Amino acid sequence: MTATSGLGTARQASPDLLRSVFRRHAAGVAVITARGETGPVGFTATSLTSVSAEPPMLSFGIGTGASCWPAVATADHVGVHILGEHQQDLAGTFARSGADRFGPPTAWREGPEGVPVLEDVLAWMVCRVAARVPAGDHRIVLAEVVLGDPTGPGRPLLYHQGRFNGLRD
Repeated sequence: MTATSGLGTARQASPDLLRSVFRRHAAGVAVITARGETGPVGFTATSLTSVSAEPPMLSFGIGTGASCWPAVATADHVGVHILGEHQQDLAGTFARSGADRFGPPTAWREGPEGVPVLEDVLAWMVCRVAARVPAGDHRIVLAEVVLGDPTGPGRPLLYHQGRFNGLRD
């Protein structure tokens, strides 16, 4: 019994191998936001994970070279937004370097603790940052949920094989 078709195509560990493997892993799409010194910042994340129910905690990864990292590195609170399949353009905007992420057509408001809260998402949470853990060229941010709203309509947006997709029945 084997879980693989053979070891002949196995490759040594590398950033390219990791990216290639995770392109085959479907992931939900979230946007993380924070208040920066010069205004709101945000980025698309597929590394969102539930960590603990008591207390309610989550984690996400962010590269230390990301334009949003300086704001996330010092923020006391962040916003976490679960995107719907109708929000592929929004996911792309927050994933694109140099984009005006909070300009039109992005709909948002200032939420609790000054965190930017996106409109029309499936769910959102405001979280207190509990820790930033070094992990190679990234940091894993651990955050405790303060409040949120899980009642947005629709189905989740997924990321797979380098593209945004919806669920299929």
